Amino acid sequence: MSRFNTLEAQPKDPIFALVDLYQKDENPNKINISVGAYRDENGNPYVLPVVKKAKQILLNDPNANHEYNPMTGVDSFCKNAAKVILGKDSPALIEDRCATIQTVAGTGALKIACEFLKKTKNTPIYISNPTWANHKAIIEFSGLEWKEYSYWCQEKRNLNIDALLEDMMNAPDNSTFLLHACAHNPTGTDPTKEEWKKICEVMKKKNHFPFFDCAYQGFASGSLENDAWAIRYFLEQGFEAIVCQSFSKNMGLYSERAGYIHVIVEPSSNASEIARNIRSNLSSITRSILSNAPNFAVRIVDIILSDPQLYNEWIEQMNIMSGRIQKMRKLTRDKLVELKTPGTWDHIQKQIGMFSFTGLTVKQVECLIEKFSIYMTKNGRMSVAGLTEKNVDYFCKSVDWVVRNIE
Repeated sequence: MSRFNTLEAQPKDPIFALVDLYQKDENPNKINISVGAYRDENGNPYVLPVVKKAKQILLNDPNANHEYNPMTGVDSFCKNAAKVILGKDSPALIEDRCATIQTVAGTGALKIACEFLKKTKNTPIYISNPTWANHKAIIEFSGLEWKEYSYWCQEKRNLNIDALLEDMMNAPDNSTFLLHACAHNPTGTDPTKEEWKKICEVMKKKNHFPFFDCAYQGFASGSLENDAWAIRYFLEQGFEAIVCQSFSKNMGLYSERAGYIHVIVEPSSNASEIARNIRSNLSSITRSILSNAPNFAVRIVDIILSDPQLYNEWIEQMNIMSGRIQKMRKLTRDKLVELKTPGTWDHIQKQIGMFSFTGLTVKQVECLIEKFSIYMTKNGRMSVAGLTEKNVDYFCKSVDWVVRNIE
């Protein structure tokens, strides 16, 4: 008898299960709005032209090789990434109190962060309700506990800021709060700057620790600065923080897994020494999980970030992507209003980033999948990038039907 016979098959990841169903579906009108990956106006994967240029530069580099990276990643890559997320004039960088290492995309950064927190601050991590489903799994597999704080108001389809602040006030002092820096997943609803200031004020009063997940910088609003505003504001207020950063979305490097973790130390006479010790510990954690991070993707990132012309091209192409998503939001909202679909749909246009929390029920989503071959997650989250001018009419008419016929 096998020693493994007590193992049970684990449930499929819901998003990748939907992708599998979509691929097998023979309906010519089928739409995939489940996975968080950008698609162009024809519904095809989009490789940024600037990424193609960077890859060619890398392929033509006679000194390129496949040697191991340092466990922390290559310093120049790390410094460029930190400048993008914190700002090139960030006091944390100038004063050398930011510990940065390369990770396997944002998911890898979150895993390293949780292992680091388990070592230094073994307390529950508060996550928003709702949040990206993988947050819970990463926290649990790191041996930590998660708790939830209020975020979404289903009735008004917006941020429940009062309940959020109340939960932060009621949490034990010095709790860790996982915050979405921009383009909240799954709701697409971010705090305003004034609301971020209120969140910051409460967290400072309670001595809470901010743990930022930033997967969509520049992809949400089209501005790297706007999308990093909350992180930079917290640091200006003197917080220590962890920031997890991904280039999967904003450079379209989904399968290449380019990410970073930054641990920022509060100002002090020995802050740079503390940061060096933190980096050493992050390196030790990395060694035990994956030895060292891969090279190809971050070299592409570094080439783009190091060349002013390529950097500007990247900014332009991010604006194209975020602009198309904003256009699809408006078209969807306008079409549902034109159809007089019951309910309010303004929130679809007001939300930001890759996702929209539509407000559709589980039964309505199941009907969209079974009757209309429109694949989205059962909590009503859709990836707006999966909509195009060619399929948005079919999508809206399908939504109109399920809203009128399915509770």
